[in-house]
Amino acid sequence: MSLHELTDEQREIRALARRFADEAIAPHAAAWDHDHRFPRGVFAQLGELGLMGACVPEQHGGAGTDFLSYVLALEELARADGGVAVTVAVHTSAVELPLLAHGTPEQVARWVPPLAQGFELGAFALTEPEAGSDAGALRTRADAEGRITGAKQFITTGAQAHLLIVFARDESAGGEISAFVVKRPASGLAVAREEEKMGLHSSSTAALTFEQTPGERLGPAGAGMRIALGTLDGGRIGIAAQAVGIAQAALDVATAYARERHAFGGPIGRFGAIQEKLAEMQTEIEAARALTWRAARLKQAGLPHTVEGAQAKLFASRVARHWTGEAIQILGGYGYTREFPAERYYRDAKVTEIYEGTSEIQRLVIARALLGEAAR
Repeated sequence: MSLHELTDEQREIRALARRFADEAIAPHAAAWDHDHRFPRGVFAQLGELGLMGACVPEQHGGAGTDFLSYVLALEELARADGGVAVTVAVHTSAVELPLLAHGTPEQVARWVPPLAQGFELGAFALTEPEAGSDAGALRTRADAEGRITGAKQFITTGAQAHLLIVFARDESAGGEISAFVVKRPASGLAVAREEEKMGLHSSSTAALTFEQTPGERLGPAGAGMRIALGTLDGGRIGIAAQAVGIAQAALDVATAYARERHAFGGPIGRFGAIQEKLAEMQTEIEAARALTWRAARLKQAGLPHTVEGAQAKLFASRVARHWTGEAIQILGGYGYTREFPAERYYRDAKVTEIYEGTSEIQRLVIARALLGEAAR
Protein backbone atom coordinates (compact mmCIF):
# COMPACT_ATOMS: atom_id res chain seq x y z
CA MET A 1 0.00 0.00 0.00
CA SER A 2 1.41 3.41 -0.99
CA LEU A 3 0.45 6.99 -0.25
CA HIS A 4 -1.75 7.30 -3.34
CA GLU A 5 -3.91 4.46 -2.03
CA LEU A 6 -4.91 6.35 1.10
CA THR A 7 -8.37 7.85 1.34
CA ASP A 8 -8.83 11.62 1.33
CA GLU A 9 -9.60 11.53 5.06
CA GLN A 10 -6.46 9.52 5.80
CA ARG A 11 -4.34 11.98 3.83
CA GLU A 12 -5.90 14.90 5.71
CA ILE A 13 -5.18 13.35 9.11
CA ARG A 14 -1.63 12.54 8.08
CA ALA A 15 -1.12 16.12 6.88
CA LEU A 16 -2.63 17.51 10.09
CA ALA A 17 -0.30 15.42 12.23
CA ARG A 18 2.69 16.35 10.06
CA ARG A 19 2.00 20.07 10.34
CA PHE A 20 1.59 19.89 14.10
CA ALA A 21 4.71 17.76 14.46
CA ASP A 22 6.78 20.16 12.36
CA GLU A 23 5.49 23.31 14.04
CA ALA A 24 4.83 22.38 17.67
CA ILE A 25 7.03 19.35 18.41
CA ALA A 26 10.19 19.20 16.28
CA PRO A 27 11.48 22.68 17.23
CA HIS A 28 11.40 21.73 20.94
CA ALA A 29 12.36 18.05 20.82
CA ALA A 30 16.08 18.57 21.43
CA ALA A 31 15.39 20.74 24.51
CA TRP A 32 12.87 18.26 25.90
CA ASP A 33 15.43 15.51 25.42
CA HIS A 34 18.21 17.50 27.05
CA ASP A 35 16.08 18.57 30.02
CA HIS A 36 14.21 15.25 30.40
CA ARG A 37 11.01 17.30 30.20
CA PHE A 38 7.54 15.79 29.86
CA PRO A 39 5.66 18.21 27.54
CA ARG A 40 2.22 18.00 29.15
CA GLY A 41 0.82 20.92 27.17
CA VAL A 42 1.45 19.18 23.85
CA PHE A 43 -1.05 16.47 24.69
CA ALA A 44 -3.72 19.02 25.48
CA GLN A 45 -3.09 20.53 22.04
CA LEU A 46 -3.23 17.11 20.42
CA GLY A 47 -6.53 16.55 22.21
CA GLU A 48 -7.92 19.74 20.65
CA LEU A 49 -6.94 18.38 17.22
CA GLY A 50 -8.62 15.05 17.92
CA LEU A 51 -5.34 13.13 17.88
CA MET A 52 -5.54 11.91 21.49
CA GLY A 53 -8.70 10.01 20.63
CA ALA A 54 -8.24 9.32 16.94
CA CYS A 55 -9.82 5.85 17.07
CA VAL A 56 -12.47 6.76 19.64
CA PRO A 57 -16.02 7.14 18.27
CA GLU A 58 -17.34 10.68 18.12
CA GLN A 59 -20.07 9.93 20.67
CA HIS A 60 -17.34 9.29 23.22
CA GLY A 61 -15.40 12.47 22.47
CA GLY A 62 -13.01 11.13 19.85
CA ALA A 63 -12.34 11.79 16.18
CA GLY A 64 -13.90 8.54 14.98
CA THR A 65 -11.15 7.77 12.48
CA ASP A 66 -9.94 4.33 11.45
CA PHE A 67 -6.93 2.55 12.92
CA LEU A 68 -4.73 3.23 9.89
CA SER A 69 -5.36 6.97 10.27
CA TYR A 70 -4.15 6.73 13.86
CA VAL A 71 -1.03 4.86 12.69
CA LEU A 72 -0.35 7.53 10.07
CA ALA A 73 -0.60 10.26 12.70
CA LEU A 74 1.61 8.33 15.11
CA GLU A 75 4.32 7.94 12.49
CA GLU A 76 4.38 11.69 11.90
CA LEU A 77 4.57 12.42 15.63
CA ALA A 78 7.46 9.95 15.99
CA ARG A 79 9.29 11.62 13.12
CA ALA A 80 9.39 14.76 15.29
CA ASP A 81 9.86 13.15 18.72
CA GLY A 82 9.74 9.49 19.72
CA GLY A 83 8.83 10.30 23.33
CA VAL A 84 5.68 12.17 22.37
CA ALA A 85 4.74 9.35 20.02
CA VAL A 86 5.02 6.60 22.62
CA THR A 87 2.90 8.58 25.07
CA VAL A 88 0.16 8.87 22.43
CA ALA A 89 0.58 5.21 21.43
CA VAL A 90 0.13 3.84 24.94
CA HIS A 91 -2.70 6.29 25.67
CA THR A 92 -4.57 5.17 22.54
CA SER A 93 -3.76 1.52 21.87
CA ALA A 94 -3.20 0.32 25.42
CA VAL A 95 -5.79 2.37 27.31
CA GLU A 96 -8.60 3.83 25.21
CA LEU A 97 -9.10 0.82 22.95
CA PRO A 98 -9.30 -1.78 25.75
CA LEU A 99 -11.66 0.50 27.68
CA LEU A 100 -13.92 0.66 24.63
CA ALA A 101 -13.65 -3.07 24.03
CA HIS A 102 -14.15 -4.32 27.59
CA GLY A 103 -15.79 -1.53 29.59
CA THR A 104 -19.48 -1.40 30.36
CA PRO A 105 -21.43 1.44 28.71
CA GLU A 106 -21.34 3.32 32.01
CA GLN A 107 -17.58 2.84 32.38
CA VAL A 108 -16.93 3.94 28.81
CA ALA A 109 -19.06 7.07 29.29
CA ARG A 110 -17.20 7.89 32.51
CA TRP A 111 -13.63 7.16 31.52
CA VAL A 112 -13.14 7.57 27.78
CA PRO A 113 -14.22 11.15 26.90
CA PRO A 114 -11.64 12.92 29.14
CA LEU A 115 -8.93 10.70 27.64
CA ALA A 116 -10.07 11.21 24.05
CA GLN A 117 -10.17 14.98 24.49
CA GLY A 118 -6.67 15.14 25.99
CA PHE A 119 -7.84 16.34 29.39
CA GLU A 120 -6.47 13.16 30.99
CA LEU A 121 -3.68 10.71 30.17
CA GLY A 122 -3.73 6.93 30.44
CA ALA A 123 -1.18 4.24 31.34
CA PHE A 124 -1.02 0.44 30.99
CA ALA A 125 0.44 -1.23 34.08
CA LEU A 126 1.34 -4.84 33.27
CA THR A 127 5.12 -5.20 33.63
CA GLU A 128 6.65 -6.00 37.01
CA PRO A 129 10.24 -6.36 38.27
CA GLU A 130 10.05 -10.14 37.73
CA ALA A 131 7.31 -10.29 35.08
CA GLY A 132 8.31 -8.73 31.77
CA SER A 133 8.09 -11.01 28.74
CA ASP A 134 6.61 -13.65 31.05
CA ALA A 135 3.48 -11.66 31.89
CA GLY A 136 1.89 -14.70 33.51
CA ALA A 137 4.44 -14.49 36.35
CA LEU A 138 3.07 -11.24 37.78
CA ARG A 139 2.66 -11.08 41.56
CA THR A 140 0.50 -8.00 42.11
CA ARG A 141 -2.72 -9.06 43.82
CA ALA A 142 -6.26 -7.74 44.21
CA ASP A 143 -8.50 -8.77 47.11
CA ALA A 144 -12.21 -9.51 46.88
CA GLU A 145 -13.01 -5.78 47.10
CA GLY A 146 -10.64 -4.93 44.25
CA ARG A 147 -7.94 -3.41 46.46
CA ILE A 148 -4.58 -3.80 44.71
CA THR A 149 -1.22 -4.46 46.35
CA GLY A 150 2.05 -4.88 44.48
CA ALA A 151 4.61 -3.18 42.26
CA LYS A 152 4.85 -2.31 38.58
CA GLN A 153 7.90 -1.32 36.58
CA PHE A 154 8.70 0.46 33.29
CA ILE A 155 5.22 1.99 33.08
CA THR A 156 5.01 4.55 30.28
CA THR A 157 3.34 7.76 31.53
CA GLY A 158 3.09 6.05 34.93
CA ALA A 159 3.92 9.18 36.92
CA GLN A 160 1.68 11.42 34.81
CA ALA A 161 -1.38 9.30 34.06
CA HIS A 162 -4.79 10.11 35.47
CA LEU A 163 -6.12 6.61 34.69
CA LEU A 164 -4.23 3.32 34.78
CA ILE A 165 -5.25 -0.13 33.61
CA VAL A 166 -3.62 -2.42 36.18
CA PHE A 167 -3.30 -6.19 35.94
CA ALA A 168 -3.37 -8.24 39.14
CA ARG A 169 -4.07 -11.71 40.47
CA ASP A 170 -7.71 -11.57 41.49
CA GLU A 171 -8.83 -13.22 44.74
CA SER A 172 -12.38 -13.25 43.35
CA ALA A 173 -11.21 -15.27 40.33
CA GLY A 174 -9.23 -17.88 42.25
CA GLY A 175 -5.95 -16.10 41.68
CA GLU A 176 -6.40 -15.72 37.93
CA ILE A 177 -5.35 -12.39 36.42
CA SER A 178 -7.97 -9.65 36.06
CA ALA A 179 -7.77 -6.10 34.72
CA PHE A 180 -8.64 -3.16 36.97
CA VAL A 181 -8.91 0.57 36.42
CA VAL A 182 -7.28 2.86 38.97
CA LYS A 183 -8.07 6.58 38.88
CA ARG A 184 -5.86 9.24 40.44
CA PRO A 185 -5.93 10.46 43.11
CA ALA A 186 -5.95 6.96 44.59
CA SER A 187 -4.91 5.94 48.08
CA GLY A 188 -1.88 3.66 48.29
CA LEU A 189 -0.62 4.49 44.79
CA ALA A 190 2.90 5.94 44.76
CA VAL A 191 5.65 6.61 42.23
CA ALA A 192 8.70 4.71 43.47
CA ARG A 193 11.00 6.36 40.91
CA GLU A 194 11.28 7.80 37.43
CA GLU A 195 13.57 5.66 35.29
CA GLU A 196 16.74 7.25 33.87
CA LYS A 197 16.59 6.03 30.29
CA MET A 198 18.94 5.86 27.34
CA GLY A 199 16.44 7.70 25.17
CA LEU A 200 12.82 8.88 24.94
CA HIS A 201 13.61 11.53 27.53
CA SER A 202 10.39 13.42 26.81
CA SER A 203 8.29 10.47 27.98
CA SER A 204 7.65 9.39 31.55
CA THR A 205 8.68 5.86 32.53
CA ALA A 206 7.98 5.05 36.16
CA ALA A 207 8.09 2.33 38.78
CA LEU A 208 4.85 2.27 40.79
CA THR A 209 3.76 0.74 44.07
CA PHE A 210 0.23 -0.13 45.16
CA GLU A 211 -0.84 -0.66 48.76
CA GLN A 212 -4.51 -1.56 49.13
CA THR A 213 -5.23 0.78 46.21
CA PRO A 214 -8.89 0.74 45.15
CA GLY A 215 -9.50 -0.51 41.62
CA GLU A 216 -12.58 -1.13 39.50
CA ARG A 217 -12.64 -4.30 37.45
CA LEU A 218 -12.48 -3.96 33.66
CA GLY A 219 -14.05 -6.91 31.87
CA PRO A 220 -14.87 -10.27 33.42
CA ALA A 221 -13.04 -11.61 36.46
CA GLY A 222 -10.08 -13.72 35.36
CA ALA A 223 -10.02 -12.27 31.83
CA GLY A 224 -6.97 -10.10 32.43
CA MET A 225 -4.47 -12.13 30.45
CA ARG A 226 -6.79 -12.26 27.45
CA ILE A 227 -7.30 -8.50 27.66
CA ALA A 228 -3.56 -7.86 28.04
CA LEU A 229 -2.51 -10.05 25.12
CA GLY A 230 -5.23 -8.68 22.86
CA THR A 231 -4.16 -5.16 23.75
CA LEU A 232 -0.52 -5.91 22.98
CA ASP A 233 -1.46 -7.31 19.56
CA GLY A 234 -2.71 -3.88 18.54
CA GLY A 235 -0.15 -1.94 20.56
CA ARG A 236 2.70 -3.54 18.65
CA ILE A 237 1.40 -1.96 15.46
CA GLY A 238 1.65 1.43 17.12
CA ILE A 239 5.23 0.76 18.18
CA ALA A 240 6.04 -0.30 14.62
CA ALA A 241 4.66 3.05 13.44
CA GLN A 242 6.82 4.80 16.01
CA ALA A 243 9.89 2.95 14.72
CA VAL A 244 9.05 3.88 11.12
CA GLY A 245 8.70 7.54 12.08
CA ILE A 246 12.05 7.61 13.89
CA ALA A 247 13.75 5.86 10.96
CA GLN A 248 12.20 8.33 8.52
CA ALA A 249 13.55 11.22 10.58
CA ALA A 250 17.02 9.69 10.39
CA LEU A 251 16.72 9.28 6.62
CA ASP A 252 15.61 12.90 6.26
CA VAL A 253 18.57 14.30 8.19
CA ALA A 254 21.08 11.99 6.50
CA THR A 255 19.79 12.86 3.02
CA ALA A 256 19.91 16.59 3.72
CA TYR A 257 23.44 16.28 5.09
CA ALA A 258 24.60 14.27 2.06
CA ARG A 259 23.38 17.09 -0.20
CA GLU A 260 24.93 19.91 1.83
CA ARG A 261 28.18 18.49 3.20
CA HIS A 262 31.10 19.00 0.80
CA ALA A 263 34.32 17.01 0.75
CA PHE A 264 36.94 16.45 -1.93
CA GLY A 265 35.45 19.12 -4.15
CA GLY A 266 31.72 18.32 -3.99
CA PRO A 267 28.76 17.05 -1.95
CA ILE A 268 29.33 13.72 -0.25
CA GLY A 269 26.10 12.48 -1.80
CA ARG A 270 28.02 11.83 -5.02
CA PHE A 271 30.01 9.04 -3.38
CA GLY A 272 28.79 5.53 -4.06
CA ALA A 273 29.12 4.41 -0.43
CA ILE A 274 26.77 7.19 0.71
CA GLN A 275 24.32 6.55 -2.12
CA GLU A 276 24.17 2.84 -1.27
CA LYS A 277 23.43 3.53 2.38
CA LEU A 278 20.65 6.00 1.58
CA ALA A 279 19.10 3.74 -1.05
CA GLU A 280 19.02 0.76 1.29
CA MET A 281 17.75 2.92 4.14
CA GLN A 282 14.83 4.26 2.14
CA THR A 283 13.94 0.82 0.76
CA GLU A 284 13.86 -0.85 4.17
CA ILE A 285 11.87 2.01 5.70
CA GLU A 286 9.28 1.67 2.94
CA ALA A 287 9.13 -2.09 3.57
CA ALA A 288 8.64 -1.49 7.31
CA ARG A 289 5.93 1.06 6.55
CA ALA A 290 4.13 -1.40 4.28
CA LEU A 291 4.16 -4.12 6.95
CA THR A 292 2.86 -1.65 9.52
CA TRP A 293 0.05 -0.38 7.30
CA ARG A 294 -0.96 -3.94 6.42
CA ALA A 295 -1.27 -4.89 10.07
CA ALA A 296 -3.24 -1.70 10.78
CA ARG A 297 -5.71 -2.44 8.00
CA LEU A 298 -6.25 -5.98 9.29
CA LYS A 299 -6.94 -4.70 12.79
CA GLN A 300 -9.33 -2.09 11.48
CA ALA A 301 -11.19 -4.77 9.53
CA GLY A 302 -11.56 -6.90 12.65
CA LEU A 303 -9.40 -9.65 11.15
CA PRO A 304 -6.67 -11.63 12.93
CA HIS A 305 -3.50 -9.56 13.14
CA THR A 306 -1.35 -11.14 15.86
CA VAL A 307 1.31 -12.41 13.46
CA GLU A 308 1.16 -9.39 11.17
CA GLY A 309 1.57 -7.03 14.12
CA ALA A 310 4.52 -9.06 15.38
CA GLN A 311 6.11 -9.01 11.92
CA ALA A 312 5.65 -5.26 11.61
CA LYS A 313 7.17 -4.56 15.02
CA LEU A 314 10.04 -7.01 14.57
CA PHE A 315 11.06 -5.61 11.20
CA ALA A 316 10.36 -1.92 11.80
CA SER A 317 12.22 -1.84 15.11
CA ARG A 318 15.24 -3.51 13.56
CA VAL A 319 15.17 -1.07 10.66
CA ALA A 320 14.97 1.89 13.05
CA ARG A 321 17.79 0.71 15.27
CA HIS A 322 20.11 -0.17 12.37
CA TRP A 323 19.54 2.81 10.12
CA THR A 324 19.60 5.45 12.83
CA GLY A 325 23.09 4.15 13.52
CA GLU A 326 24.00 4.39 9.86
CA ALA A 327 22.65 7.94 9.74
CA ILE A 328 25.21 8.81 12.40
CA GLN A 329 27.86 7.17 10.20
CA ILE A 330 26.86 9.35 7.24
CA LEU A 331 27.12 12.49 9.36
CA GLY A 332 30.49 11.37 10.73
CA GLY A 333 31.73 13.28 13.76
CA TYR A 334 28.77 15.64 13.62
CA GLY A 335 26.42 12.68 13.92
CA TYR A 336 27.95 11.82 17.27
CA THR A 337 27.25 15.28 18.65
CA ARG A 338 24.03 16.88 19.79
CA GLU A 339 24.40 19.57 17.14
CA PHE A 340 22.42 17.19 14.93
CA PRO A 341 19.48 15.01 16.01
CA ALA A 342 20.83 11.73 14.61
CA GLU A 343 22.21 10.58 17.95
CA ARG A 344 18.82 11.22 19.59
CA TYR A 345 17.09 9.15 16.94
CA TYR A 346 19.55 6.32 17.62
CA ARG A 347 18.91 6.43 21.37
CA ASP A 348 15.14 6.62 20.88
CA ALA A 349 15.06 3.78 18.35
CA LYS A 350 16.63 1.06 20.47
CA VAL A 351 13.73 0.64 22.88
CA THR A 352 11.34 -0.20 20.03
CA GLU A 353 13.07 -3.60 20.01
CA ILE A 354 12.24 -4.04 23.71
CA TYR A 355 8.87 -2.70 24.87
CA GLU A 356 5.42 -4.05 23.99
CA GLY A 357 7.19 -7.40 23.52
CA THR A 358 10.89 -7.84 22.77
CA SER A 359 12.07 -8.83 19.30
CA GLU A 360 12.71 -12.30 20.68
CA ILE A 361 9.05 -12.57 21.71
CA GLN A 362 7.93 -11.36 18.27
CA ARG A 363 9.99 -14.12 16.65
CA LEU A 364 8.41 -16.61 19.02
CA VAL A 365 4.89 -15.45 18.10
CA ILE A 366 5.67 -15.72 14.38
CA ALA A 367 7.40 -19.10 14.67
CA ARG A 368 4.62 -20.66 16.75
CA ALA A 369 2.03 -19.56 14.20
CA LEU A 370 4.17 -21.02 11.45
CA LEU A 371 5.03 -24.33 13.13
CA GLY A 372 2.00 -24.95 15.34
CA GLU A 373 2.46 -27.71 17.89
CA ALA A 374 5.92 -28.51 16.53
CA ALA A 375 7.17 -25.27 18.08
CA ARG A 376 5.97 -26.09 21.59
